[in-house]
Amino acid sequence: MNKKLRVALLFGGKSAEHEISLISARNIVDAMDKNKYEVVAIGIDKQGRWHLDDGAVLLRGKEQSKVEFVDTKNAAAVMPGETATPMVRPSRAGFGGLGFIDVVFPILHGPFGEDGTVQGLLKLANLPFVGAGVLGSAVGMDKDVMKRLLRDAKIPTPNFLAFARSDKIGFVKVKKTLGMPLFIKPANLGSSVGISKVAKPAEFSAAVKEAFRYDNKIIIEEFIQGREIECSVLGNEQPIASLPGEIIVNREFYSYDAKYIDDKGARLEIPAKLPKQVVKNIREMALKVYQALCCEGMARVDFFVQANGRVLVNEINTIPGFTQISMYPKMWEATGISYSRLIDRLIELAIARHRSEKRLRTSK
Repeated sequence: MNKKLRVALLFGGKSAEHEISLISARNIVDAMDKNKYEVVAIGIDKQGRWHLDDGAVLLRGKEQSKVEFVDTKNAAAVMPGETATPMVRPSRAGFGGLGFIDVVFPILHGPFGEDGTVQGLLKLANLPFVGAGVLGSAVGMDKDVMKRLLRDAKIPTPNFLAFARSDKIGFVKVKKTLGMPLFIKPANLGSSVGISKVAKPAEFSAAVKEAFRYDNKIIIEEFIQGREIECSVLGNEQPIASLPGEIIVNREFYSYDAKYIDDKGARLEIPAKLPKQVVKNIREMALKVYQALCCEGMARVDFFVQANGRVLVNEINTIPGFTQISMYPKMWEATGISYSRLIDRLIELAIARHRSEKRLRTSK
């Protein structure tokens, strides 16, 4: 009988999307085939401290979006270098290894997890990990850099302006360039945290201030009237795209509350009811976005589809949500890949990429 793969699931994180990560992690643990995998759960608290979660106990609480990290005896760390046990925990004799880890599954949304930081740490530790590498994660997280790369690749995306905290941001100039209404967002965040829709001049300053609460760079985008369509992508060198799904929003826009709190804030239609040619365009464009942004493993690409059939790319998410209502796994289910098989495939892709990288020379 083949031995079980030891999978280190990283969850939580030092991000405003911490709570979403907890819900995603619970769903992944529940869906993993226990005959194939031994889960080594490691939670990261909001201060950035790592905690070994023996038996994934912290992920079994009744309240899905909360975890109490109180036991400092279970602190964990990653050791850089090519070692037999790169993940360790304190013991009476100093540091004790957690044993061999076959693959790491980061389910960390937002900064300090989805932006290339953890991916770089895992590469230094010589550990295979699920999802995009350092570069794909970094450019996928930064909406300004992402949109500039899309523009360079001639992939249509809404017009936007980017500003640093030190810049002078004039409402008149922004309105002249982008029109009204418009959206103001932190450049490096997801789950609609810190996003405001501005329909009146009086709302502009407060929206800018709100976005700067979460990042030192913000983007301001033109409003696009269109349907909100998403598409899942899976793979390394030869990725595949799922059937698209649609988010039908019952609020002003697809806010954090509409996504995760208000049961009636939005409904999902998977697959989306679109003409065959538009579906084909979306799937092809999703693959172009994925490859233009140097992504691997997985990503969800979000689109706007206008009444005339024109498709524009909104953004990419390199660690999409895995909650019970998340679009990424649901779109794959509609395409013919079950939640459990999706996890298998993501782990296979992580190990395959690591083996490929190991064959590269590191000296002359």
